[in-house]
Amino acid sequence: MSLDNRPVYTGGCQCGAVRFRVEGALGDASVCHCRMCQKASGNFYLPLVSVRGARLDWTRGEPKRFRSSSAAWRGFCAECGTPLTFEAPDGIALAIAAFDDPAGIAPTIQWGVEAKLPYVDAISKLPSEETMGDVSSAPYLAELVSYQHPDHDTDQWPPEEKP
Repeated sequence: MSLDNRPVYTGGCQCGAVRFRVEGALGDASVCHCRMCQKASGNFYLPLVSVRGARLDWTRGEPKRFRSSSAAWRGFCAECGTPLTFEAPDGIALAIAAFDDPAGIAPTIQWGVEAKLPYVDAISKLPSEETMGDVSSAPYLAELVSYQHPDHDTDQWPPEEKP
């Protein structure tokens, strides 16, 4: 919370080159299945939350933008490619998974369902395995070192050169 009891949210891209801070209530959270959102995210759909009415500050770097249509721009990190924004005349929405704590930002509606991929609803019924559940088949997981930015603000990033 901020000093005036407004909620504060932080987040950013995978490499840490772009970070943001949102002060104030988040708007509607949604999942969009439209083909533009699929391509912009490289995924089955794109979960977004509106920050219209809240204050959005870029605290490190700023997204590079691509004009995806006559009405919208898509913001992403120019260094690592993380999708960050959907910017339209009615405001900006941020990618939910780009927040440091996305668990509390639950979508309440789906858009663009005419382009929904036919297997999306069945994904939750697939067999599940934790990341480290198959270390014997992927020994590199036990030795894995993540260079991803942590889920909190840092004074500088990266902290040191990677090997």
